[in-house]
Amino acid sequence: MTVTYSKPLRRYWWLIGLLIALMGLSGCRQQTTVKPPKQAPSGFVVTTNYAADSKQQRQRLANFIKRGLLTKQGLYTNYLDTAKRTTATASGHEMLSESSGMWLQYLATTHQWAQFRQFYRQTKTTFDEKGLFSYRYDPRTKKRYSVNATLDDLRVIRALLTYDEARQTTHYRQEAAQRYQTLAQTTIKNGHLVDYYDVHSHKAATTASLAYFDMQTLKYFEQETKSGRQAYHKQLIVLKGGYLGDVFPLYAKSYQWTTATYSSGNLNTSEALETLLHLAEIKQLKATSRRWLIQRVTKRDLANGYTTSGTVSVGGESAANYALAAAIFAQLHDRKHYQLAMKNVWRLQVDQADSAIDGGIGDVKTKQVYSYSNLTALNAAFY
Repeated sequence: MTVTYSKPLRRYWWLIGLLIALMGLSGCRQQTTVKPPKQAPSGFVVTTNYAADSKQQRQRLANFIKRGLLTKQGLYTNYLDTAKRTTATASGHEMLSESSGMWLQYLATTHQWAQFRQFYRQTKTTFDEKGLFSYRYDPRTKKRYSVNATLDDLRVIRALLTYDEARQTTHYRQEAAQRYQTLAQTTIKNGHLVDYYDVHSHKAATTASLAYFDMQTLKYFEQETKSGRQAYHKQLIVLKGGYLGDVFPLYAKSYQWTTATYSSGNLNTSEALETLLHLAEIKQLKATSRRWLIQRVTKRDLANGYTTSGTVSVGGESAANYALAAAIFAQLHDRKHYQLAMKNVWRLQVDQADSAIDGGIGDVKTKQVYSYSNLTALNAAFY
């Protein structure tokens, strides 16, 4: 049966519908309002002064990054562009939110306040995807990938906290809390930190790379409530449970939440050292891991990849790995080995005035220069 309403009655129902809709929107806004922790961020600002004697090297490195990698939208993944793109990994003049987070960290550490604020606004324009940062953007096609990388989001959030701590402001506290809350609803649900979330399919990964457990940043947001402390405790158990043993004192590559198992796959050394750095920042690094790292830096044989039994799977050396080692030693207040590690970084810096990549870290012949190595080295140079 069809019912026909008079015009006044139709208008009445229309007004009720509008009120309900407005109430719903108001409710949504209330649900997404996140209070930042009461405690001001602390421990994110570098307090050592171990790199005072390398001002020239780090200035040359910063100059190259500004000249060869930095753009208004972000930083190129490589100094050289590539004709073809690959689905698996970013290349050439594609951009990563990882790089932008690392550059923001540098700007905060060096107190370049106006540049920080401007670059953060641009970072959101380039990478923001429904409250998460897309891990990758191609300026050629203007394609923004639909997945984030949890560590990259945490890098940016950490940079915001560093800014506020260094400047003693509350400029970014609310923004940082809001972005953490988005992670808590997508990639850190109930403390289950995972690698990524796809904003299009609304599906999250079930695997957690142990390198993604930035415990210092997680603790800042999780320390004030009982559920938060439980989540942090759960994360710490997972992270420490990946320890491979005293013979080869590194940590498994990843943890699978659905099966409660650790990966037996080979380790990427940069990721393995990120894990050690996160443990060192919360004073949980094992003495065995420290001794192993001292040996590798002293012997200059820190390889690019290892099996879980400790044999080399990928040879060669990387400035980024020595830089990460330096950052770990700085967290341990080990000035001697910090400087030894940074000496290995500067050994790999290009020192040719007539080269386009002078001051950068890369291959002079091929001009292959990667943002990750350069930015990791730059940040390590400010401890």
